[in-house]
Amino acid sequence: MKQINQISIKELTLDELTLYLETGDLTSVELVKGYLERIAAFDQAGPSINSVLEVNPEALFIAKKMDFERSNGKIRGPLHGVPVIIKDNIDTADQMHTSAGSLALQNHYAEKDAFIVKKLRDAGAIILGKANMTEWANFMAYDMPSGYSSRGGQVLNPYGPGIHDVSGSSSGSAAAVACNFTMLAVGTETAGSILCPAGNNNIVGIKPTVGLVSRTGIIPISISQDTAGPMARNVKDAARLLEVLAGYDDGDAATHSATILHSYTDGLENATLKGKRIGISYQFCIRDLNDKQKSVFDESLALLKTKGAEIIYLDQISPLENENFNYKVLLHEFKSGINNYLKTVSPALGIRTLSDIIEYNNRHQENCLLHNQELLIESDQTDGKLTSAAYLNARLNDLRSSQDDGIDLVMKDHQLDALISPNDVWYGIPAKAGYPSISVPSGFDDNGLPLSIILTAGAFSEKKLIEIAYAYEQITQHRVPIKY
Repeated sequence: MKQINQISIKELTLDELTLYLETGDLTSVELVKGYLERIAAFDQAGPSINSVLEVNPEALFIAKKMDFERSNGKIRGPLHGVPVIIKDNIDTADQMHTSAGSLALQNHYAEKDAFIVKKLRDAGAIILGKANMTEWANFMAYDMPSGYSSRGGQVLNPYGPGIHDVSGSSSGSAAAVACNFTMLAVGTETAGSILCPAGNNNIVGIKPTVGLVSRTGIIPISISQDTAGPMARNVKDAARLLEVLAGYDDGDAATHSATILHSYTDGLENATLKGKRIGISYQFCIRDLNDKQKSVFDESLALLKTKGAEIIYLDQISPLENENFNYKVLLHEFKSGINNYLKTVSPALGIRTLSDIIEYNNRHQENCLLHNQELLIESDQTDGKLTSAAYLNARLNDLRSSQDDGIDLVMKDHQLDALISPNDVWYGIPAKAGYPSISVPSGFDDNGLPLSIILTAGAFSEKKLIEIAYAYEQITQHRVPIKY
């Protein structure tokens, strides 16, 4: 058998890994050891990316079990023996904590696996560790830096540690994948928290339709917008992970409306851009881009045209383009959701309500309030019952403007297959709609910051988006491995 040092785990794809595991050239134990070596060398030392908040002490034992099952002819599926890192707001009923990056929950052990964690374990995946993240999924303070948590400190962007923004609250998940600390990762998104860090870290992120993936056992922000989703170094691997994460959960009403699940990878090699109609609100999308960023985005549009896609320029996709992005819905839903989640936390911690979190932070200001907590306070001032006219009107306006008078309308009127935008520009509108998006690397700006395109469409259109993203990825190959 070849030793791990004869097979580079850097940029290893799931297809390649599967072949190595099948031939015995690599074991899951060796793979986990390889990732732990990289975490020690580059996450906790060297550039100190700080993306991994906690390592699962059982990971090597689980890997050994998966190797034993494989040797005895039991293969659970494509993720059998594959390491996955989980964002720290997702419950794992093991020796790891679930804290959403907050010191207030630093001693919280979940009693049950989140629904999607159970699905991963059943599929044979190895939960390698918990990813650092922006505290409370970036719903704590207006000036909270992306990737900072009081429990874990600051996640750095591997393409410019201390220089480039790591972006989004799933920052640790994205950086860990980019740095080859794991094969795959799971992030969560309310508005941009998978898509934006995927773009800034030169990886692929899929934000699914709300309801495709269960939220049970995930520390919430918004019942109307929250979702978990896959993060990987290529589209196909992300699609494979999505196939495992997706599924009906009796405990999450949003999943009751999900359509029949697809295999997102069947026939993927035949995906083409030819004949695809892709819409864009161009002036809105480029308004904050510098010259180089605009040039890279324009090159992506030109390439799509060259490969047979038709770019449809729209005056506007949603009335929300003319409104200032607001947090009204999230402020109300966070209090309701977090108070409900905290019922699952041990009473011994003394954290049973949002007010308790705020008070804990006030008592430990030196460590907990480096960047304030305005959003927590504003949310706590709502009724928490989702009955106020301000909340109900804001929610109905978001739905009408993002869905009926927005994405659904333009997709139908212009017979579009997808909408396109640059990274970190247009994610808020599909977030309010609860619609899917995928981020794919598109190049770099003059300072070396990774850039991406984001493709969006209507509810449960993941398969079509994945096919378009895959075709674009295969033509461009803009994923550039880090040097270490």
